[in-house]
Amino acid sequence: MKTKKTVNALSVACLAANLLLFAGVAHAMGDDSDAKKTPDCPKGQIYDSKTKSCMVDKGSMISDQDKTQYAYHLAKTGRYQEALTVLNTLKDQNTKEAWNYRGYATRKLGRTDEGISYYQKSIAIDGKYAKVREYLGEAYMIKGRPDLAKAQLATIKGLCGTGCEEYRDLSAAIDGHPES
Repeated sequence: MKTKKTVNALSVACLAANLLLFAGVAHAMGDDSDAKKTPDCPKGQIYDSKTKSCMVDKGSMISDQDKTQYAYHLAKTGRYQEALTVLNTLKDQNTKEAWNYRGYATRKLGRTDEGISYYQKSIAIDGKYAKVREYLGEAYMIKGRPDLAKAQLATIKGLCGTGCEEYRDLSAAIDGHPES
């Protein structure tokens, strides 16, 4: 016979399980600001959201969306060359995210001019993509061009206001740079 205390404990456990499930579903939708929540896979494997496991991509079984998301995760965790390797496996490499993340990884490898060229390809696909504008502005700061970075900041302000993460991050990069 279940006591009231047991029923309450089970209700709390069910609620906690549902919250965890909802969090997993929300993450699977591909919020690129949550790269830290993507699991780390061994080198040569990619996280597949369908199987919720790390896999070797045999015969292009993993979707381009998962590959792109995992490449971003790799880049944000400092595994830049691995990110580029994953991006090279995309069936469609001509997406705003693929060019942006390629630019990010390349810039972080010290190839800023090459990174800028990839950011510009991303902007050509979607000029309203605030994340690429942030990264392009950061690249301009590396190049000693705060004027161009501030132009990107103004564009971001028009896209999502001064409260969005992209605006705050680029603003902080500009403010923290001695030549700005």
